[in-house]
Amino acid sequence: MDTRAHWEKVYGAKAPDQVSWFRPHLQTSLALIERAASDQSASIIDVGAGASTLVDDLIEAGYCNLTVLDISQVAIEVAKSRLGEASKSIQWLRADVTGENFPAHSYDVWHDRAVFHFLTKPEERLAYVRNVAWAVKPGGHVIVSTFGPEGPEKCSGLDVMRYDAKSLHQEFGSRFRLVESSRELHHTPFGTTQQFIYCHCTLAQ
Repeated sequence: MDTRAHWEKVYGAKAPDQVSWFRPHLQTSLALIERAASDQSASIIDVGAGASTLVDDLIEAGYCNLTVLDISQVAIEVAKSRLGEASKSIQWLRADVTGENFPAHSYDVWHDRAVFHFLTKPEERLAYVRNVAWAVKPGGHVIVSTFGPEGPEKCSGLDVMRYDAKSLHQEFGSRFRLVESSRELHHTPFGTTQQFIYCHCTLAQ
C-alpha cells in the first residue's frame, strides 16, 4: 500500500472535522507541551499533525519555533490556509516520519498524537524511535499518544497497534525516561469514543 497516497485521499475526501481523530482543540497535548516547555522559544515539532489546530493553539500560547510534519500535502495546505499569514512563521515538512532525515539534536519537544500506532511493523517502529533519539536534544521531551488497550483495532481502514503505558514505553527503550502517562477518552465527531494513552518521556542526556 502507498501510505502517502492513502492519506492524501483521506484528507482530500473529508473535511478536517469529519475524521474520527478530530478535536476542536487538543487540550491534553497542549497541557503536556506547556509543562515540558516553559520557554516559549523552545523548538517543538508536531509529527503527523494533519490539519489539527494544535499549531494554532501553540502560536496563541506564544511559542515561536514550531515545525509541523505530515505525510499529506493536502493536510498541510488545509492548516496553512486556516492560519493565513501566521503560517509563514512555521516550518512545514511533508514527510514520512520513519524515513525523514532530521537534523541532529534539533527539537526540545517531539509531539505525536496518533501516528505511532499506525506503525504495525517492527522495523517501522525501530526507524521511528531511531529518528526520535537522533532529532531530539539530549534531555528533551517526547510526547506520544496512541490508542489504548481498549481502543480501536483499525483506523481509517488501516490496522493499528494498541498500547498501555508500559508497552508503549518499552518500544522506546532505556534511553527514554517516563515522566508521566495518562488515559483519555476521545469523543469522535460520529458519537463514538476511543481510548487513547499518552506517554511523556525525556531523552537521556
